Amino acid sequence: MIRPNPSPVLIYTPHSLVKKPGFLIKEMLLDVYRSRELSWRLVKRNLQAQYRQAFFGMTWALLPPTLTAVGLSFASDAGFLNVANTSIPYPAYVMLGTVLWQTFLEAFQSPEIAIKASKPLLSQVKFPHEAIILAQLGQVIFNFLTKLVLVVALFLVLRVPVSWKFIFSPLTLISLVVLGLGLGLILAPITSLVKDISNAMQAIILGWFFLTPVVYPMPEQSVFLFFVKFNPVTPLLVTTRDLITLGTFQNPIAFASVSLLAFALLLVGWLIYKLSIPFLIERIS
Repeated sequence: MIRPNPSPVLIYTPHSLVKKPGFLIKEMLLDVYRSRELSWRLVKRNLQAQYRQAFFGMTWALLPPTLTAVGLSFASDAGFLNVANTSIPYPAYVMLGTVLWQTFLEAFQSPEIAIKASKPLLSQVKFPHEAIILAQLGQVIFNFLTKLVLVVALFLVLRVPVSWKFIFSPLTLISLVVLGLGLGLILAPITSLVKDISNAMQAIILGWFFLTPVVYPMPEQSVFLFFVKFNPVTPLLVTTRDLITLGTFQNPIAFASVSLLAFALLLVGWLIYKLSIPFLIERIS
């Protein structure tokens, strides 16, 4: 008589996984693999819930960058906003920069949003917790592709030339998303539990936006040049935009350095998330 294989047994011990980094990394990678199907189902559920009861549907995703581009273009034409000459028409410049910034910002906020939105699921069901992060990341990618349609349409209307080297821009965009996700994972345990810090992040993000060359070209001389130059988002966003519009790679050393930093932050943030999620579930349940 052939006996069926026994079911795997989950054993809890007081020993920290940090003492076994090789085993911990292996478990993290396995959890990502195990969560692939659940992540896809959560992505579809989230997108359906987001647009099911919205009369204008995806219009709400396109409205913020559109209003930003229109408002800043009007301010520039009217003389209220003094912006240096840009390499492409200013409305297209603002639209592309705003879409890239919002993609970074959504990646940065995705861990906190995922944890808060999945409170009932986290406290009642056992599953790889990477699934909710991957699902939220899938929604970030979907939102970017939706806004990209608007950017392409504006480029066609204004007859903005695009370099063939734009085919490399997804690689630089990945670094931008990874930087946001890594920082978000590091801060997620704090922002998910302390509401004051979560609220304070809104003010920090606003200042961060103005210190990033989203709606203006890289300044040559400015009081804030130091902060703009050493802003980690700057080389990633500027390189992505330049590859699309000019086909140039102006500062490869800065881009490579920040990209390596972004992936290192992602690993650190992932470890923090992996080790802190049991305590988060206990506090939020």
